[in-house]
Amino acid sequence: MNRFAQLQTWYASHCNGEWEHTYGVRIDSLDNPGWWVKVDLAGTELEQVSFAPRLEHRSEIDWLDCKVKDKIFDGAGDPSKLESILAVFLDWATQHERVPAA
Repeated sequence: MNRFAQLQTWYASHCNGEWEHTYGVRIDSLDNPGWWVKVDLAGTELEQVSFAPRLEHRSEIDWLDCKVKDKIFDGAGDPSKLESILAVFLDWATQHERVPAA
């Protein structure tokens, strides 16, 4: 299963008629340029799970920064890192929830 299909499955598994009205997943572009992925963890099995921040800064055009703060997974990276950001989130989620593996 590719990462986008896996993310769709994760999102759908948390839509219960209530969660999706307040929480969700956001994928935005950055002007530096890059990607920014935010996943609300409140109301999920992940909201109390610790996450080791992942910071990779090889250069101004090769970087990745993922962390959890205030029950939100916050991942950002250069223009080539969207799938990598999703992989960081989904690999962590798979370890702690029932999420189909990639």
